[in-house]
Amino acid sequence: MSKYDKVIEKVFLKNYIDGAFKVSFSRDELAQACDDLNIARIKNLGDVPYSYRFRKELPDSIKEKCQSNSEWIIIGTGIGSYEFRLASPGKIKPTGNRQRIKVPDATPEIVKRYAAGTDEQALLTKVRYNRFIDLFTGLTCYSIQNHLRTTIQDVGQIEIDEVYLGINKRGAHFVIPCQAKSPGDRFGIVQVMQDIEFCRARFPYAICKPIALQFLSENDVAILELAVEESNDIFHLSVVDERHYMLVGRDEITENEIRLMSQSEE
Repeated sequence: MSKYDKVIEKVFLKNYIDGAFKVSFSRDELAQACDDLNIARIKNLGDVPYSYRFRKELPDSIKEKCQSNSEWIIIGTGIGSYEFRLASPGKIKPTGNRQRIKVPDATPEIVKRYAAGTDEQALLTKVRYNRFIDLFTGLTCYSIQNHLRTTIQDVGQIEIDEVYLGINKRGAHFVIPCQAKSPGDRFGIVQVMQDIEFCRARFPYAICKPIALQFLSENDVAILELAVEESNDIFHLSVVDERHYMLVGRDEITENEIRLMSQSEE
């Protein structure tokens, strides 16, 4: 087991009670676990829960304490305080059988040259230039900030890849937090919950629509609207809507395809 695995396992098993739906712990307990295990203090203790929230899998000794069809996630409950909570599921990925909607590529050629690839920054760039958030939501949207890092009361520090504001034809306002993933990654419920809490705190009168973005290939993008519900002390992550788009040159959309798409809107 890695040092992080030993520390998080020690903290979880110390606080876990059979049948529990939540297990609370603090940053100080992470430091105490290092001492109890006779290992060197981890300099950035906050990186331990952060790693398991977004990057690492929890040790098997923790996973086996889950109820059926659920998994443990770690959420922030304030500065330096956390909770293990049950979720079903904790992570999801785009489906593999969606029709890909052709969209004329509006990405400037110079941007294509220097922002090639399928990393998260390239994805956010193509989404912005091709107005994918507008297309997907049916709203008129404006990016107001990317790579936002802030602190939310009762949650702690959060990060959001990009935030859009939108308006519909009736004048209703929307806030759209986006998370971007590279191919093969999964979208986590913890990120969606943090995005929702941020929107409630900063934009209380706007409708929150959490969006997940992922490259399927360099020119294919999956977009999902996600939602979180709580039932019987378990968080549930669900997909509200999902569409896949394909960026193409203007000559790659035939007149017949345009006609068929127009007929589908009648």
